[in-house]
Parts: sequence; C-alpha cells; structure tokens
Amino acid sequence: MRPLTYTQPKPLIPVAGKPIISFIVDELRKAGVNEFIFIIGYLGEKIKDYLEGHYPDIPKTFIYQTERKGLGHAIWLAKEHWKNEDQLIIQLGDSILDLDLPAFIQAEGNVLVVKKVQDPRQFGVVEVNLNHVVLKAVEKPNIPKSNLALVGLYKISDVRFLANALDELITKDIRTYNEYQLTDAFMLMIEQHAILTTTSLNNWYDCGKKEILLDTNTMLLSKDDYEPNINSTPINSIIIHPVSIGKNCIISNAIIGPFATISDHAAIENSIVRESIIGNNVQLSDVVLYRSIIGNDSAIKGMKQSLNIGDNTEIDFS
Repeated sequence: MRPLTYTQPKPLIPVAGKPIISFIVDELRKAGVNEFIFIIGYLGEKIKDYLEGHYPDIPKTFIYQTERKGLGHAIWLAKEHWKNEDQLIIQLGDSILDLDLPAFIQAEGNVLVVKKVQDPRQFGVVEVNLNHVVLKAVEKPNIPKSNLALVGLYKISDVRFLANALDELITKDIRTYNEYQLTDAFMLMIEQHAILTTTSLNNWYDCGKKEILLDTNTMLLSKDDYEPNINSTPINSIIIHPVSIGKNCIISNAIIGPFATISDHAAIENSIVRESIIGNNVQLSDVVLYRSIIGNDSAIKGMKQSLNIGDNTEIDFS
C-alpha cells in the first residue's frame, strides 16, 4: 500500500466511508465482544488517537510492539491482559471478512477461519481431517500440502493452552522466517492435545494491495444493508449511487460514482470520480479518476481544453 502507508497505517485507510479498523470494531461489538486489546506498532499513535476519539465508551488497552517479531510475539506481549479469560478472539486489523460473526463467536471450542486459495505459500496454512479438525499448521510452506489459508480470525477457548504455547515459543526462541509465528503456537497446542477446528467464510478482503482495497470498497458500498452516506451537498453535480461523501466537502460540476468514497473536507470541481477512494482534505480539479486511491492532503489539477473540432476528427489525449 505504499506510498499511502508512509504516513497512515493500513487500518486507518477509509473504505465505504470509514476506516478499516472501524468496520472490524463495529462488527465485533455487534457480535458481543465488549473488551478490546489493540496491539500497535508503526504509526500506532494514529490508531490509538482515532480509537480513543471515536470509541471512548469501550474498555480498551493498547500494547506497543516496538520490534516486528511476528504475530505470535504480538499476541504474547498482551498475554497478561487475556491469559485468565474464558475466551479470546484474535483478528488482524487490516482485513475485512464476510462471515456470520455471531455464529463464529458462539461456536464451541477453538476455531480458526480459513479459505481456499490458489497459492498457499504466502499464508499460514492448515491441514485438516474429514471432520475439519486441524492436524497441522504451517507458516508459508514452500511445498504446501493444503490450500486452506488462515485469514486472520481465530477463536480460542483453551486460552491457557495458547498462553503456554506462546511462552514456549519465546523462551525456547522457536522462530519461523525469523519471527515468532502464531501458526507455530497452534501446532504446539495440537501437540499438547488441544483440539482446533476450522470454519470457512464467504469472502476475505486482505486490504494490503490497491486492487483488493478498491474491491473491498465496492463490496461494502454494494451491500444490501448499506445506508446512503452523503454528508455534504454537491452543487451542479451528478451522484451515481452507491457512494459515500464525507463532511464539509465542496463538490461542484462533478460526476461522483458509482462506488466512490470521498472523505471529509475534500474539494472536487469539474471532475469525474468513480470506483475510487479519496482521502481527507484532497483537492481535485479538472481530472478524471477511475479505480484510484488518493491519500490525505493531496492536490491534483488536470488540463482544460477549449476545442473547435470539425467533421471526421479523432483526438487522443492519452
């Protein structure tokens, strides 16, 4: 996601009118989760400021992972805050998942969410039996024996098993690709006779690439339960739904949509924007944007032409 993530962490990139992290928190709260631990690192203060400002009422703890030593290490850093709980939900902060979250949380036992992928080598992968019980968990295998990828959502009921497994990883310095992997902790749990099962989901949007982020924006805007989110009044403009337009935007002589997210304080004139995400305080003038992501505080100005064209003429401005 560079260059966007040079100044803004992925969880704060907006889709369908609000940051990715907001979709995650809102869905978890609706499913019954009432206490949160946020493990943050690079640009983490921005995430903390956003969450404290927009979710002042939820009990929350912030843990800093100052060195990138893997997901297992990140969860271990927060162990004192969750080791005595009856149940633990772990979710990555940069993915949008389409599944029945309340049913997942209410399921019994330890449950890992998986999805079949074409190239499992880039993911944590599990091998299962016919009853969906996990036999083996491997991080980014060179020769995968399964195409079931872990998507970054886990429910742990045997919390003490996980705490002990993570302690073993750290104390014995067990690393894969020089990091402490959560998949290795799952494997240690299995070796200690914990039962882990899997469940699948409808769709998985890992918002780490431009095209997937734009597809996520389109998916969320297209959902049947999406409510129109127009917080500014365009002037002499055409709005093609679904779109999301933030507060205090100045939009004039423009065509916006479909599937456009316009963040707060944007100024757009004489432009066409569709299937795009526009950040805060962006200024667009005389441009046509399609499947674009424009970061905060950017300005783009195009060219104006005054033409007097005769018959049988072809002009290509590309």
